[in-house]
Amino acid sequence: MSWEQLSSRTVYRNRWIEVTEDRVVRPDGERGIYGVVQVRQPAVFVVAIDDADQVVLVRMTRYTTGPSLEVPAGACDDEPPLEAARRELREETGLQAREWTAIGRMNALNGICRAPEHVYLATGLTQVGDLGGRVEEGIHEVVSVPWSEALELVAGGAITDGESVAALMYADLHRRGIRPGLPGES
Repeated sequence: MSWEQLSSRTVYRNRWIEVTEDRVVRPDGERGIYGVVQVRQPAVFVVAIDDADQVVLVRMTRYTTGPSLEVPAGACDDEPPLEAARRELREETGLQAREWTAIGRMNALNGICRAPEHVYLATGLTQVGDLGGRVEEGIHEVVSVPWSEALELVAGGAITDGESVAALMYADLHRRGIRPGLPGES
């Protein structure tokens, strides 16, 4: 039971995504079409926790969904994921971290996308003051909340960004000593 691709054509492409329309044979043997969004660069998500056990979040407005409370995140710009995570944390919050730990990898909207994502835990935070990416990305405010409150914000529906929810879950597992398997590991 697998999918078979008969043909593929690009119907849209820009700097960030490529959309294809694929003619396929579904697992049930029927023919159909499948629209696929290919994100052109992997994304990174940073769960930054300061020495007071507070999580750093950004309050922003997304063009697609409106107001949102999220962990710092962004795309790799032809750079390794860890380098992108460091850059995104600095650009979006003005912080840098002394310690970085890869805590998870995931795929966004895997029913319609190929969108690899890397999740990092950043600790040992210091303010460096570079907030270059905030205005461009619609970031209104950088907030720090106690770890337990961050989880309550998820539970209460104040954090609805799926990747932020998943990143916080990876961080919670890590904090409890549970190391999730990463894709490609056996």
